[in-house]
Amino acid sequence: MAYWLFKSEPGHWSWADQVKAGAAEWDGVRNHQANNNMKAMKLGDRGFFYHSVNEKRIVGVVEVVREHYPDPSDASGRFGMVDVKAVTPAKTPVTLDRIKADPALQELALIRQSRLSVLPVDAKSWALICGMAGVPR
Repeated sequence: MAYWLFKSEPGHWSWADQVKAGAAEWDGVRNHQANNNMKAMKLGDRGFFYHSVNEKRIVGVVEVVREHYPDPSDASGRFGMVDVKAVTPAKTPVTLDRIKADPALQELALIRQSRLSVLPVDAKSWALICGMAGVPR
């Protein structure tokens, strides 16, 4: 299983929206690296749901329920999407400041590539952040 982080502006698509929708498309990605990350996703992979902009915190965990497929909103046909479903909320949301303060997380893509909307998370960082958030690994 691989692990990921999905960033969303809460005013556009929030954790509450994801929970209400159940399984939903993760669409609108227009960055080649983020799209390549989604191409690498497999059924059952897990991801952190991250509220960006003003909140900058992990608020839940999602699971990939449909692998990469074409995004119909992309007229160029170059970008795709995956479907994810809500698994569990974070008992304690994990802020970007808290992540940055932890020496064990300094190589996390969220810190190194802060503008990317879909990022990989290594297994060690996944376990550490799950502990911070109070969610099962």
